[in-house]
This record gives sequence, C-alpha cells and structure tokens, in this order.
Amino acid sequence: MTDALARPLPLPTPTSAPFWDGLRRREVWVQYSPSLDAHVFYPRVLAPGTLTDDLQWRQISGAATLVSFAVAQRPVAPQFADAVPHLLGVVQWTEGPRLATEIVGVDPARLRIGMAMAPVFTEPEGADITLLHYTAAE
Repeated sequence: MTDALARPLPLPTPTSAPFWDGLRRREVWVQYSPSLDAHVFYPRVLAPGTLTDDLQWRQISGAATLVSFAVAQRPVAPQFADAVPHLLGVVQWTEGPRLATEIVGVDPARLRIGMAMAPVFTEPEGADITLLHYTAAE
C-alpha cells in the first residue's frame, strides 16, 4: 500500500490528548461533568448544555452495547479495499456516551443490536497512535 492509499488516522489535539494517551495504555478515558452528573464524549472544553468548564478526565470500563451497525460490502474508500466486509458500528458505553467505531473479529451474521461489546486496542503499522475498535464480548 502506498502512502497515497494509507488509511486516514486521527490527529490528537491538546483537548483530546488524554483520550489518546489512555488508549496507548490500553485504557478508555472520557470526560465527566459534575454539573451534568454525566460522562461526556467527544472531548471538548466546555460541558454540553451547561457550558461550564468543570470537565474532568475519568477512566471508564470500555464495556459497551451495540446500538447500531452497518455491514459495508463495498469499500467505503480505496484505502479500505482490504477490509470488506467492513463492519461499522455505534456502541454505547456502560457509563453513557456513544462512540462510532469499527467492529472487528466478528462474523457479520452474528451482529445484533443490544449485544455486549468489548474494546480492542489496535496499533496501525507505522503509526504512533492506538485506535479503539470493538468486538463481541465473550
């Protein structure tokens, strides 16, 4: 695969760095807002709804439930030609927030809304980042 066809990778920012640093350690960290009494995801500077600056980083279990998925039978982009069928999903963490993710290591026929999901930490070759994917929990 040439660089022109390399898969896109996220670029951590100062605001999102604690999330990415946690993934590197095989941990899931998200923000928590005392004013909302809720965990918050995606990383941000102010709490949604209240706009307070009370966000704290907290480790969560990473355990999740599958709330939506799609099975892409054709590559979503040329960089993903080797990943067909490509399993795209939305999981809801036990602690509340939802995450759009790639589902790995699961037969597409086994996917069911409501199934328990477990985190999979993936390090793309040649990249200095750890990605968070999900698989069926055993």
